[in-house]
Amino acid sequence: MPTPALQSIHLYPVKSIAGSGPGEAVVEPWGLAGDRRWMVVDTQRRMLSQRQQPTLALASAEVLPGGALALTAPGMEPLTVEVPEPGETVVVEVWRDKVEAVPAGRQAADWLRAYLGVEAELVHLDAPDMRRPIDPEFALPGETVSFADGYPLLLTTTSSLNALNSLIAQGDHADEGPLPMNRFRPNVVVDGTTPWAEDDWRSVRIGELTFRVAKPCSRCVVTTTDQRTAERGKEPLRTLARHRRFGDRLVFGQNLIPQGAGTLRVGDPFEAVA
Repeated sequence: MPTPALQSIHLYPVKSIAGSGPGEAVVEPWGLAGDRRWMVVDTQRRMLSQRQQPTLALASAEVLPGGALALTAPGMEPLTVEVPEPGETVVVEVWRDKVEAVPAGRQAADWLRAYLGVEAELVHLDAPDMRRPIDPEFALPGETVSFADGYPLLLTTTSSLNALNSLIAQGDHADEGPLPMNRFRPNVVVDGTTPWAEDDWRSVRIGELTFRVAKPCSRCVVTTTDQRTAERGKEPLRTLARHRRFGDRLVFGQNLIPQGAGTLRVGDPFEAVA
């Protein structure tokens, strides 16, 4: 078995839209720099994700030098969205949390409406004091997160994906597999560990940075969405329900909270320290 190491890094500038796989990324207290700092919201300013709009998977977002956002999507002209100037904020909802954010403007809203076919708006989470608290059951005082579902980073492992795909191949929907890692939208993917070893981790080190393992990641319908076509199937939820059910949750991956700032690089050594 190879020495455990960081295989890949993934940034998603806009929540639920495709992102990029850089060779390195800066770790901030609330997540990777540039990760999920933007979000699409509906007319009630509640988050819109692939759960409601699976075609968001086909759109792509990239942060340009200087911080502007480049948006592309099938059938749409590319759009560059400048970081909105600090000013009047609006209250948006991420799950049950209410967060202040800055609207990105009419042009971005029109672009999203034309693509999705519904009224939508793009908002930006800019200032550190606008981050939202992590669930206090799993966090220390003052720990915060961006527009990510609940935690600053999500870690998955190639060995566990291989094990999951082996289980899918034995099930009723074997034709849907093997599934790629992008179904799970991780931030960091680790290679060289044993399958499901992450169930027992409490603290991990990647390169020179340490992360507390907060809790396993509960999976939803987004994982059944083909990120290339936006079509939905039954897997992996059908197989997770049979083999990876923890209480009422179907689990794949672990949520991480950084214990410091620094830079992650593909190839960094990985170890579980507790």
